[in-house]
Amino acid sequence: MKKLHLIVSGRVQGVGFRYGTMQVAQDIGEIYGRVWNNDDGTVEIYAQSSDSLKLAQFVQEIRKGPTPFAKVTYVDAHIGNFKDYHDFKMAN
Repeated sequence: MKKLHLIVSGRVQGVGFRYGTMQVAQDIGEIYGRVWNNDDGTVEIYAQSSDSLKLAQFVQEIRKGPTPFAKVTYVDAHIGNFKDYHDFKMAN
């Protein structure tokens, strides 16, 4: 299982970014994890998949912005070390 930890900066809060991220994960399929807002205005994502190509596609879609109102300026992505997930949800 490949795991990525992403921190997304830009206009990413108040624009449906978390919901859009969840939709992207569901549309691609076999992407599991969590997405949540941080107090500093960024969005944090844990994403995992056994399919490297699907995980790469997920990151590409996040870089573009999963909603029309989002404007991603930077994505800090690195290998994650978190528990296994079996779904993709918005976390509190």
